[in-house]
Amino acid sequence: MSRIETEDAAPGVRVIAFNRPEVRNAFDTPMYQELTAALRDADADEAVGAVVLTGRGGAFTSGQDLAEMAAIASGTAVEGAGQGFMGLLDTLIGTSVPLLAAVNGVAVGLGFTLLAHCDLVLVDAGARLRVPFAELGVPAEAASSLLFPAAMGWQQAARILLTSDWVPAEELVGLGLALKVCPAGTALDETVALAARVAAHPRAATRAITSLMRAARRDAVVEANRREQAAFGSLLGAAVGGGTLAEFAARVPETS
Repeated sequence: MSRIETEDAAPGVRVIAFNRPEVRNAFDTPMYQELTAALRDADADEAVGAVVLTGRGGAFTSGQDLAEMAAIASGTAVEGAGQGFMGLLDTLIGTSVPLLAAVNGVAVGLGFTLLAHCDLVLVDAGARLRVPFAELGVPAEAASSLLFPAAMGWQQAARILLTSDWVPAEELVGLGLALKVCPAGTALDETVALAARVAAHPRAATRAITSLMRAARRDAVVEANRREQAAFGSLLGAAVGGGTLAEFAARVPETS
């Protein structure tokens, strides 16, 4: 089964769906690579006026596959494991196609930080999100140490990043990371409809606008990600050595 599904859901609108429902759409290396390829393909296709990200099953995504992360840190992972994250971040930073997200169910780790790279986010009522980095003993990721304070303000970003607490869907609009909370089960349909409105305009204009908005912060995002990766390298081994990741990975079905 493909980890990423793509579908042209409306004229000019491509839906890219995370498709590992048995692990709440957790990202392993092949899934990172498939999503990166799907985003690059959409960005290169002039017929695509907007992309919608969503998750299959009861989750948007539970983030990094923690079993793979623990294997990487302990040196037992297969060759090439862990190489997909940076490729995806580079693609998100450089893409010109407008990017929307329809958040359903749970969104953990990357499922939350990814939203700061999207242009428009709609979320199902009842969805809940969190970034468990502090609990796991690892630093922030995906430039969230920069993008969360920029969107939410310092105090709210610090609360979310430092406590690992759940954030209900209804908070996301006030935090600046979502446009709208939709009735349960309707976020994807409403997001596709919004994407169709974007895609109906001249593609050169919408892509230029998106590129200009992203360019204003691109250097800062790249530098924030570099700092986070350096911190991650120093903290990951300690997290695994202390049993944190392995213990948390075993609890993922209950905690998400």
